[in-house]
Amino acid sequence: MSQITGAGFENVSIETVRDYWDARPCNIRHSRAVPGSREYFDEVESRKYKVEPHIPGFADFERWRGCQVLEIGCGMGTDTINFARCGALVTAVDLSGKSLELARRRAEVFQLLDRVRFFRADTERLGDFLPSGSYDLVYSFGVIHHTPHPGRALDAMRTFVKPGGTLKLMVYHKWSWKVLWMLIVYGHGRFWRLPRLIAEHSEAQTGCPVTHAYSRREARRLVEEHGFEVTDLRVEHIFPYRIEDYLEYRYREVWYFRWLPTTAFRWWERRLGWHLCVTATAR
Repeated sequence: MSQITGAGFENVSIETVRDYWDARPCNIRHSRAVPGSREYFDEVESRKYKVEPHIPGFADFERWRGCQVLEIGCGMGTDTINFARCGALVTAVDLSGKSLELARRRAEVFQLLDRVRFFRADTERLGDFLPSGSYDLVYSFGVIHHTPHPGRALDAMRTFVKPGGTLKLMVYHKWSWKVLWMLIVYGHGRFWRLPRLIAEHSEAQTGCPVTHAYSRREARRLVEEHGFEVTDLRVEHIFPYRIEDYLEYRYREVWYFRWLPTTAFRWWERRLGWHLCVTATAR
């Protein structure tokens, strides 16, 4: 597999990855309300789907009513709760204990604890943590590119999918506007530092220990080498907002996006987006 390598990601311990996400669970600062309150979770969800509006369509929450869903890397549980609201029975897994605390609290606040089971687990060794089971959907949005060995994670996930079941996976796209921006702003054109630049600046908090990135072809190969057949692969998501405004909960676009017609912006997103969204069927 020829994803972006050369940064020694395969030598990073899973404990290092866990400590990074425990220190600041993803999206934890998406609200100024009291953490754990209904207002807090509502604002986190609203902000997440405003910035990443393609997620509900990709997840297709309603489709999984009455189905068994395994979510790998549930984080604070935003997508988890939407699967459960729509009638799925969800098993939610995360490496970060801090994230799981918030996800459980979210399920409690929305009275959905009877529809969600939570497990703390290393994605590369799911069988060591989860009871045996067979799922209609395995869903993982923005997760396995942060584990040292994504192929091992996919092998582990494959054992939990029903034959003919569905995998929905998002990994980062290396031929994206965001990577170009990192290369110019932080790397000053030093392309040989790209693997570490992507890891350091892939998330809101700098210094992520592992971040793999893939081309379309590499993402397809990654999935299909581990027991799945890709049925849809699309590129989504360019972040258009001024970061200094966004941190203050204002949505003001960068000038060069502000004057771009919506149709033109969507054209660029489908080619240079940061999210590679893959749908596949288990062989």
